[in-house]
Amino acid sequence: MTSFSNVYAPELPNAVIRYYPNFLSPDLADTYFNTLHTTTPWRNDPITVFGKTYPQPRMTSLHGHNDMPYGYSGIVMRPEPMTKTLLEIEEKLSVLTTKDFNTVLLNLYRDGKDSNGWHADNEPELGKNPVIASISLGANRFFHLKHNTNKNERLKIALEHGSLLLMEGTTQHFWKHQVAKTARPVGVRINLTYRNVIKVP
Repeated sequence: MTSFSNVYAPELPNAVIRYYPNFLSPDLADTYFNTLHTTTPWRNDPITVFGKTYPQPRMTSLHGHNDMPYGYSGIVMRPEPMTKTLLEIEEKLSVLTTKDFNTVLLNLYRDGKDSNGWHADNEPELGKNPVIASISLGANRFFHLKHNTNKNERLKIALEHGSLLLMEGTTQHFWKHQVAKTARPVGVRINLTYRNVIKVP
């Protein structure tokens, strides 16, 4: 049985964050990485930020238990079906959270030039105080968080192969996060963010 005794839970204002570096065993993480890298229907949608449109600096794929769309930054995605691998990972999340998820957004970072700018997962479709379960596979990348109003409150975590980062409570309302570009040589990384998408009136 996997031990989660080394969970990292920083004390941050207006946030509930837990980091599990060994959520998946190395062998299982390798298997999931190889499967998802080669079988996922990756896409590269144009993104609009501050009125300018350009290709996203990463590849994405949305999967769900239903056909409910999910949108951000001018992109509206309709989910592909859940796969055996995605369902297996979702089942493992039930050990650490009672939250039910119906959607997972996958991001493929091909190298250090791929990134995800400052943002919060606070779209109306995610409801109030969403739980975001973020699994990392492949190369380590730094995950940055900053408080919306207190400039002294910042956090930097190296997200490891097979790790899980859980963001809960009011985190998305008071904090933003990013995976920044890096000039250092890094390999391919896959990130899966499980979430619950609801119908917005």
